[in-house]
Amino acid sequence: MDMLFGFFTPWIIYAVITLLHYFLPGRWVTGYVRHTETGTLLKYRLNGRLVLLTTVLIWFLVGYMGWVPYDWLYSIRWYSLAGAFVFGLIFSFGIVLPYPSTGKSFFTDIFLGRLENPQFKNGHIDAKMWLYLIGAVMLELNILSFLAHQYLTFGEVFFGTILCAGMLTYFICDYLSFEKVHLYTYDFFAENVGVKLGWGCLAFYPYFYLIPLWATVNLPDPNTPTWLLFCYAVIFLLGWTLSRGANLQKYFFKTQPEKSFLGIKPETITDGKKTLLVNGFWGVSRHINYLGEILMALGIALSVGYPAIVWVWLYPIYYVALLLPRQIDDDKRCAHKYGDLWNVYIKRVKYKIVPYLY
Repeated sequence: MDMLFGFFTPWIIYAVITLLHYFLPGRWVTGYVRHTETGTLLKYRLNGRLVLLTTVLIWFLVGYMGWVPYDWLYSIRWYSLAGAFVFGLIFSFGIVLPYPSTGKSFFTDIFLGRLENPQFKNGHIDAKMWLYLIGAVMLELNILSFLAHQYLTFGEVFFGTILCAGMLTYFICDYLSFEKVHLYTYDFFAENVGVKLGWGCLAFYPYFYLIPLWATVNLPDPNTPTWLLFCYAVIFLLGWTLSRGANLQKYFFKTQPEKSFLGIKPETITDGKKTLLVNGFWGVSRHINYLGEILMALGIALSVGYPAIVWVWLYPIYYVALLLPRQIDDDKRCAHKYGDLWNVYIKRVKYKIVPYLY
């Protein structure tokens, strides 16, 4: 019975999150990408923080009532992962197969998707925002359940575990607090919805991002020195500063081109038609936000206090494997979009991701 219930647990949780997202109050905002047929800017209904808070409250009440233990998601983690895996594939095939081919191979269409920005229920549910919301909330529930398991096993939650969980939770809350800003990022203007995004958010995101805790939460306290934990937190916060700062600077430049950000007045180059930002975060490297993401993952992986366990390193390695090809693809897109202006920009901003190294 645990196997069956565990398998369908993520299906149930995803349904609850979807209902909360649909019925709870939300704010309508105008995004950056346009409707492929009408050319109008897409509108999005956002309420991520409220959905997260409500779902966590439900999780607490379910545990408090004794319907399932607080560490239930840890206990059935493998069955839950299998259920999410299957659900993610069903969704991905369902969002791809009914629609016309992009002209690429069948397997490319399945993996990368055919629809750019699908929306449902008169825009109340945007597929991409829904996917990121599902992944974020499920990840948080897994985090809380893993913390509960360590407490129930050892009678305490170790400082490194608290730091790791805290940084992951901060990552989640930060994303859901800046949903509007993320409407101006690569995923929304450059990617379709297929296995990569669909299965990735439903099965990969809420389980793989958990891997530092998954690999260590059942192990004894490594007694990591406080000064080292502090250093790991600094690495994470430096990464967050680069990632969030770069994305916010770009957001304000897109929406309020003359507005200063953190006292930095926008400096640009232009060919008379298109304009590129060349100072602040975007004057340090062309993808400084990617460096921030990698540093955040590094801080999270180190915080659990088991650097000799190879599994914890899969988290930052994944970010490197994800963002390097994305940087190459994004540079190609920009070269096509901006033409000679892009050549001027790369002479001005020489480094692709890591200043003075790459």
